[in-house]
Amino acid sequence: MKRLKVQDIRNEFIRLKEHNIYSKGTLEIQSVSFEADEPSIFGKINEKYVEAELQWYNSESRNVNDIAKYYPKVPDIWQQVSSDTGLINSNYGWCIYSYENKRQYITCRDKLQENSNTRHAVMYYTRPTIHDEANFEGMSDHICTFAVQYHCNDNVLDAHVYMRSNDAVFGYNNDYAWQKHVLEQLADDTDNYVGKIMWNVSSLHVYPGHVGLVHNG
Repeated sequence: MKRLKVQDIRNEFIRLKEHNIYSKGTLEIQSVSFEADEPSIFGKINEKYVEAELQWYNSESRNVNDIAKYYPKVPDIWQQVSSDTGLINSNYGWCIYSYENKRQYITCRDKLQENSNTRHAVMYYTRPTIHDEANFEGMSDHICTFAVQYHCNDNVLDAHVYMRSNDAVFGYNNDYAWQKHVLEQLADDTDNYVGKIMWNVSSLHVYPGHVGLVHNG
């Protein structure tokens, strides 16, 4: 079976655009799995913002206003999904490092250190209560990442990312940077080499305002 890569995903979005196949103005690929072998599908990576978001994630702050400590302006999307006071659920650093969310990173690291062949090395980003918490105090933030599972083969650590929803332009760029950051940290902490990142998404999409970015190159 051929393993899809980022170029294959890019080609499929181009095909959808050329054949005018839209879902309410949105280009969408459902239930797709591919190797994340490039840091961007479409659009230019904003390296300064990527670094700022990593710092904010690592701070474990669930308030989007704290992004301003690392970047001049809080992105509109974060302001749109946060509560009136700036609260959100999707600080991914909080999701995997905090004791409030059962210290997912530490548990996963320990599982790998106990048994490098384990299939229990999973970091759970979301939880059943997210159905209620997504709209807490006016939020609109249903966490996009379900979980990430790590497999170790011959001292090479691979990440398998599972998402319910992923914006193929800016969302993928930022999410890829985060997953690469965590994989590198986990490989170092478990004395392994960094392997591949496999991307599994229920809905990978390009929003109407970004369709102009869909092209090859």
